[in-house]
Amino acid sequence: MSGRDPFCQPRRVRRGAALTLVFASVLAAGAATGALPQGDRKPAPDEARSVSQAARHAEISRAAEEAMADGKSPVEAAQRAVSRSGDRWGAVYSEGEYEEFEEALDGQYTGVGLWARSERDGRIEVTKVRAGSPAAAAGIRPGDLLRSVDGRKTDGRPVTEVVSLLRGDATDAPAGTTVRLGLERGTRAWTRILRRAQLSTDSVTVREAAGSLTVIRVATFTKGSGEQVRSAVRQAPPGGVVLDLRGNSGGLVTEAVTAASAFLDGGLVATYDVDGAQRALHARPGGDTTRPLVVLVDGGTMSAAELLTGALQDRGRALVVGSRTFGKGSVQMPSRLPDGSVAELTVGHYRTPSGRGVDGRGITPDLDAGEGALQRAESVLRGLATSS
Repeated sequence: MSGRDPFCQPRRVRRGAALTLVFASVLAAGAATGALPQGDRKPAPDEARSVSQAARHAEISRAAEEAMADGKSPVEAAQRAVSRSGDRWGAVYSEGEYEEFEEALDGQYTGVGLWARSERDGRIEVTKVRAGSPAAAAGIRPGDLLRSVDGRKTDGRPVTEVVSLLRGDATDAPAGTTVRLGLERGTRAWTRILRRAQLSTDSVTVREAAGSLTVIRVATFTKGSGEQVRSAVRQAPPGGVVLDLRGNSGGLVTEAVTAASAFLDGGLVATYDVDGAQRALHARPGGDTTRPLVVLVDGGTMSAAELLTGALQDRGRALVVGSRTFGKGSVQMPSRLPDGSVAELTVGHYRTPSGRGVDGRGITPDLDAGEGALQRAESVLRGLATSS
């Protein structure tokens, strides 16, 4: 396992659910008139709850309340109620877990600032260290082996479990708490005590490729990432753009719409329904509509990233390269339970500008590409740039 920074993913990803589409209350109210959603605040639990959602919430809340009265776990009881409802993307989070989820969407996380992967022999190797992070200050380097965390051996453990130990998930460890790492470099073995810190994610990265191409990679749609994409496009040298959305598990839909605005001159990005009421999302005017664009996707492209891909494909703005996307096109909204935990329930689905549903289907690329997909995308883009 390697590639994405596991420390910037909220716990919910490790529990098997993807980052959901998160709609601000202003989005639910204003988008129906075709107005651009202003602001990117996540909805507070209990906001914009429909009658249908309220009925399901009441049932789940009742299960949590009864569990509390019996001295049992209200979160577990609520989770069972959601499972019985058949809501594939419905989930229940403790108060601490939901706060962490919100922090992640704000582009922040608590951790030590290192990336890791599992080697074939089961050892955990550090692959990258964030500049200015606690890990960097402790002198940890890529290639170092992480042999233990707080005395627990890491060999043979899944990377996600090691991540959980480093973050202190079991105790909801906040920034400022310490974690003891056992490290190895060649013949040297040593121990370091690091203090966890509140760090910001690098959700958007930009690099120039040969042939005056610009590669913009968006790992997830956190607060401000849409504007970062717009800025990257404005500052890019003349030439084509590869928008790399591989492994992007979604995030804030408002940010995905802002990113779409970098390449569209207004117009429809997506429609969605909330318990039957139809709404629409529109791009801002003034985007770059002439620069050649390739969107790179794979099976890990989900949710808000699929919404963006579908919009650019349907509007004829981009050529999509890669493999079929995941197929999560449902809308969740949160509501608070009696013990402070939060239930997120599916309330509707979104469609691309041409009316395509994404949920369970995904988006089929215009050009299939597996290994070497980025090189293929760059090659295609050079051809588009030459012919334009």
